[in-house]
Amino acid sequence: MNTHLQHLENLREIRSIMDRSSRFLSLSGLSGVAAGVCALLGAGVVKWYLGSHYLLSRSFYQTTPNWDTIFFLGAVAAVVLVLALGSGIYFTQRKARQNRQTIWDSQAKRLLLNLALPLVAGGIFCGALLYHGLVYLIAPAMLIFYGLALLNASKYTLRDIRFLGLSEIGLGLVACFFIGYGLLSWTIGFGLLHILYGTIMYVKYEREAPAHT
Repeated sequence: MNTHLQHLENLREIRSIMDRSSRFLSLSGLSGVAAGVCALLGAGVVKWYLGSHYLLSRSFYQTTPNWDTIFFLGAVAAVVLVLALGSGIYFTQRKARQNRQTIWDSQAKRLLLNLALPLVAGGIFCGALLYHGLVYLIAPAMLIFYGLALLNASKYTLRDIRFLGLSEIGLGLVACFFIGYGLLSWTIGFGLLHILYGTIMYVKYEREAPAHT
């Protein structure tokens, strides 16, 4: 009996070593929570700037906004992105130090490459939508391409991120049929889903077992 248990323990250790060698496991759940909070703050600023009635007007999504509005939305998105990336790097570095792992290795490079490809394609596609005046499809497209990026990157990090990717894709597809709720879908996808995912990951991998890999 003891021999059997020892074999099981050895198999678990071998699997853990294989995972560490092929996956980037230093992603922190707190990174997701911080990114979600940044997205909620950004959505709040946009709603304050444009006004709730204007945001829910179909005409806003069916016509190209003036350049002042475009620049403002772009600036808010850029600030949210910088804050989310900054907090993500901080919490990921902290978790890597706790687990005595390096943050910039071959696994991290593969993760970023597979994450970046759909995001770049999505950014170009959203630019094309704006160019053609299809503003009402930009928020759903962002969610769909972001979900595809997470799905593509899930092969090189925690498998749980796959479910977040599928949720983002599903939300984006639903949002395609509800013009006038672009900001709401964006807020749910980049804000609430990130907070929910990050909280689950933190409880599952960090709070109870800080060194879990």
